[in-house]
Amino acid sequence: MAWAIVIFGAAVWPDGGPSPSLRRRVAYGRQAAHDDPGALIFCSGGVGRHGASEARLMARLLIEAGVDPARIALDEQSRDTMENVAAAVAFIRAEGLEGAVACSDGYHLPRIRMLFRAAGVASRAGPLGHGHAGPRAHRLRMVVREGLAYPYDWALATGWRLKFRSRNFTKVNKIK
Repeated sequence: MAWAIVIFGAAVWPDGGPSPSLRRRVAYGRQAAHDDPGALIFCSGGVGRHGASEARLMARLLIEAGVDPARIALDEQSRDTMENVAAAVAFIRAEGLEGAVACSDGYHLPRIRMLFRAAGVASRAGPLGHGHAGPRAHRLRMVVREGLAYPYDWALATGWRLKFRSRNFTKVNKIK
């Protein structure tokens, strides 16, 4: 059975371009799409402080890299990791897929996979590059942030388990 490639959003710069984190995550998703040419790709991330939605920018970068737009679905509503996973779960269930190939930075993947597990959806980590998540201070900040977010999201996901299973959290728009 097929799995969805799920790319998690990151910041869009003031000029409308992708931040290094977003560019890395799209590269992981592009590699996963290359490895599984039939998989659907779910780009998840709403509008932040700048530019278009993270999902729309991800889709543009994938299409520019030669990915067939018919494979791409957008979630432009999600504002955080919990909402990204909830939208991806709804998409996976609506499409009758088996699970998610999560494409994000390494520090982010344990929390993402915990949320998929809480929702009752199988997941695996997507391909990771050899680069790092920015300068050392940024990486440290992200690891600390994830350390704080993990127990909070675990508590919410445990309490919301039934909602994950019964509710469509976001509208998914396929790119034509």
